[in-house]
Amino acid sequence: MIKKEMLDKKVWAVVGVTPNKEKYGYKIWKKLLDHGYETYGINPKYDYIQKEKIYTSLKEVPKKIDVIDLVVPPKVSLKTLEEAKELDIDYIWFQPGTYDDKVIEKATELGFKIIYNDCVLATLNELEKK
Repeated sequence: MIKKEMLDKKVWAVVGVTPNKEKYGYKIWKKLLDHGYETYGINPKYDYIQKEKIYTSLKEVPKKIDVIDLVVPPKVSLKTLEEAKELDIDYIWFQPGTYDDKVIEKATELGFKIIYNDCVLATLNELEKK
């Protein structure tokens, strides 16, 4: 149910985007863009990836974000939760490897609607087959 809600939202941020086409941080960002989502990449290491502006933090994004997709280690995910709360973002999708018990506990405490046992890339690939 939450998955459908999230996929119906149109403004996404991928925290941990990378220009490395072999990594999930790139594949997920690109797949969301290809599916017509307004997708903002977040990574302080890059200014642009494929001519798309990349932001150093969620606060820099010029638009209200609906869903955050995390592709970072658990300790970065934990820090991102605070920023997301300040920005009044409701939905967070944790990619495999981006969370631990502490992260999920904190996300639940803060009242986020979360998915953490699924991959958005696999989900969008499935939708393409339908």
